Amino acid sequence: MESIFNIDLPILVKTIGYLGIFFIIFAESGLFLGFFLPGDSLLFTAGLLASQGYFNITLLILLTTFGAILGDQIGYLFGKKVGPKIFTRDDSFYFKKKYINDAENFYQKYGKKTIIIARFVPIIRTFVPILAGVGNMHYRTFITYNIIGGLLWGLGIPLLGYFLGQQIPDIDAYLLPIILVIILISILPTGFSYIYNKLKT
Repeated sequence: MESIFNIDLPILVKTIGYLGIFFIIFAESGLFLGFFLPGDSLLFTAGLLASQGYFNITLLILLTTFGAILGDQIGYLFGKKVGPKIFTRDDSFYFKKKYINDAENFYQKYGKKTIIIARFVPIIRTFVPILAGVGNMHYRTFITYNIIGGLLWGLGIPLLGYFLGQQIPDIDAYLLPIILVIILISILPTGFSYIYNKLKT
């Protein structure tokens, strides 16, 4: 299997195991430190490896779905507690106001559905639950959309990797281009939003 960004994902996933996968999904879903983690590609690779017997697919999707939902929950509570102070925070290696602004624009465009849609957009998915907390989104509304989004993402992407791994012989030889396509698709909404905003100004 080939590597991406000098990281051999299959080896990484095998090394960190269930707990490592859970922590990365949890961190990327709602912690500032998690925005740079490879959520989509990691989930797909884990599902692919499950099709080859390295993981139990049922346990895998339970952990990834729970990690995704719990991460968003923590992000929401953090945003609710910190509130507007987050917008006055200075830029650092781990935090840039641009991320919050991008998430806010995304939120304004898609409304409540943002909690679901943002699951599939890197960086945005880390900051949207925090922004929902800052904006005091009704908790019942948030948790409903959080669970739906967590199920679609945490269950759907590993199952996609698992299904393709079972149906296509030697799919691991095509892992790199598949992951690049996943990354490209996941950043398209942000790219289109950026272009749209530029054209408006």
